[in-house]
Amino acid sequence: MAPFLLLLFFFFTQGLVLSTTQPSNPKTFIFRINSETKPSVFPTHYHWYSSEFAEPTSILHVYQNVFHGFSAYLTQDQVSSISTHPSVLSVFEDRRRSLHTTRSPQFLGLRTQRGLWSESDYGSDVIIGIFDTGIWPEHRSFSDLNLGPIPRRWKGVCDTGVKFTTKNCNKKLIGARYFSKGQQAGSSSLGPMNPINDTVEFRSPRDADGHGTHTASTAAGRYAFKASMSGYASGIAKGVAPKARLAVYKVCWKGLGCFDSDILAAFDAAVSDGVDVISLSIGGGEGVVSPFYLDPIAIGSYGAVSRGVFVATSAGNDGPSGMSVTNSAPWLTTVGAGTIDRDFPAEVILGDGRKLSGVSLYSGKPLNAKMFQLVYPGKSGLLVDSLCMENSLDPNIVKGKIVVCDRGSSPRVVKGLVVKKAGGIGMILTNDVSNGEGVVGDPHILPACALGADEGVAIKSYIKSSANPTATINFKGTMLGIKPAPVVASFSARGPSGLNPEILKPDLIAPGVNILAAWTNAVGPSGLDADTRRTEFNILSGTSMACPHVSGAAALLKSAHPDWSPAAIRSALMTTATIGDNRNQPMIDEASRNASTPYDFGSGNLNLGLAMDPGLVYDMSANDYVNYMCSIGYVENEIQVITRIPVKCPARKALPENLNYPSFVALFQSPAKGVSRKTFIRTVTNVGAVNSVYRVKVETQPKGVSVSVEPSELVFSESVKKLRFVLTVTAETRNVVMGPSGAAFGSVSWTDGKHVVRSPIVITQVVPL
Repeated sequence: MAPFLLLLFFFFTQGLVLSTTQPSNPKTFIFRINSETKPSVFPTHYHWYSSEFAEPTSILHVYQNVFHGFSAYLTQDQVSSISTHPSVLSVFEDRRRSLHTTRSPQFLGLRTQRGLWSESDYGSDVIIGIFDTGIWPEHRSFSDLNLGPIPRRWKGVCDTGVKFTTKNCNKKLIGARYFSKGQQAGSSSLGPMNPINDTVEFRSPRDADGHGTHTASTAAGRYAFKASMSGYASGIAKGVAPKARLAVYKVCWKGLGCFDSDILAAFDAAVSDGVDVISLSIGGGEGVVSPFYLDPIAIGSYGAVSRGVFVATSAGNDGPSGMSVTNSAPWLTTVGAGTIDRDFPAEVILGDGRKLSGVSLYSGKPLNAKMFQLVYPGKSGLLVDSLCMENSLDPNIVKGKIVVCDRGSSPRVVKGLVVKKAGGIGMILTNDVSNGEGVVGDPHILPACALGADEGVAIKSYIKSSANPTATINFKGTMLGIKPAPVVASFSARGPSGLNPEILKPDLIAPGVNILAAWTNAVGPSGLDADTRRTEFNILSGTSMACPHVSGAAALLKSAHPDWSPAAIRSALMTTATIGDNRNQPMIDEASRNASTPYDFGSGNLNLGLAMDPGLVYDMSANDYVNYMCSIGYVENEIQVITRIPVKCPARKALPENLNYPSFVALFQSPAKGVSRKTFIRTVTNVGAVNSVYRVKVETQPKGVSVSVEPSELVFSESVKKLRFVLTVTAETRNVVMGPSGAAFGSVSWTDGKHVVRSPIVITQVVPL
């Protein structure tokens, strides 16, 4: 199916979204209330809600900063009754979301002696809020040595709980909270109740999973010397903004996910506490794509951004499929993942002498070139065998052998545990066509190596054709200076956005493959309960790892430019991003090994050597986002769910493509007759030298398309700091040569001889009903 045919199925229904659950099965619902209708007899909103809407014992959270309303654990009959109240603007069911699971600062262009680190004092006194699984506070990445006093504007707290006291906070980790009421109430997918397993979790901000500790230190970890993961990636570990302050909001629980009602409560608290940046490596929602007014992450983040807080989110790990990007609201900065110039190579050596290249983070006893019999359980034709699922392997077949397992359906490290339990001596993990050539290093609990799809075909062919197939695995440690880099990670979610195709998402990519950062002491590097190893640092991959790189970058820019808005910061990051690799060639797609496109990387790869001084920025206010929502057909009551205050759409609605975004998406209906045109109006603000002259340059115009810009020159002065230009895309739609993604691509740049302010252009077609 063509990518944009899928858009026809996203119907934005006004009103309430209610479950068909039986009355006897209560669940958590979030209620958006028109707070202006609160009767004055009630001293607080909580008194009003608990008197007129729900019993006090059923109310979980009351929201009052980024969102007005409450969440409660109710039956559908109760919800149906409450929904008739005239003050109720919308109701939506709580949903579970998932985590989007050293050297990267230098790779991004940060240098100690000059540039953004020195100009921003390493992000000093900027406060980053981390929404994740909590933190391991004793880790040396969170030391407050030589940090000044906590910023006076900070209003947050340090929650206490299991193995967490106020002494665990310091001048670095200035705040820590945890939110579990929504998780405890449960969801339809897990049943009515989901008790926290106290044998593996902490009812406190302490991190039992490791993900939160890893993302927090990636964004703002202090310098940690002699860091490594069992010898891999040894060196100095440090976050992007080493002197930024951290405020941790634990909203995700080990094995149980993260619930919308708790995430929304964290947004409400973080804005009140005084954070400057929010980092949110969370997304999804059981496969549901919701309009912004039914998406608590979109709602909570709008409330934060409208109050000047920059919000970075992960794009998701469902690549390389098109239209897989999540967190696509235009006020969010959505981050995909790329590689850096460091790798952890391993190779499989077959009995016939062939060597197959892969990756691994195995750190145990090596195989020492000893050859072992090689077996592929998938020869049985059963999917559970090929995937090495739990209890699928016959010990009589795999004992003492190296087992080939297909990637998918279960965690990669779990497959190794299954092989080990069945008596296997090692594992080779092979990609299928959908994963392509993108491989991820894992700290396996037995000798194991991951191979791409082509190598997977080769090894299975060898097993099939050989009377006695054998192999061994050779682990090569850490290798630097890898080329090409960056490469778009195969798992990184891709555009276009199904909800708002006029806005290019993801916005950019950042390092998200094999990232070394701090780790919890509660679990081994594989995350498995059976893994008794403990390591101070761990190496993870995912857009979860890319997101905190951008959060830390935003902290640096906020420190260097305190007056910049979230939109200005995002613009600086986007327009200075690079689209080339360290071979001075276009970035490639790890999955296909072909050239990547803006659907894969947005504006490009984060480049902090340039972002501090972008020259021009595309700025926006909350009103611009309101006009955008009007332009895509949201009615005023739906928009009020997001904005908290009543809005009125203009009689003459704006065009969605005229949101002042640093990218351009020209949607043409197909089939179209003759020549079609799309016109974009943008305003740029000069943040460089006062008297600057910028000239336009249009690049890589695809066949059948012409792009013109008026005026072609922008002249700034002391009195002229903002200027408008019009970009027109003209297409003979029947003659435009579209690529495999159903789109063609170009770019427009403004340059004054020093700065290059670059924006991608996407040309695509929508098939009408």
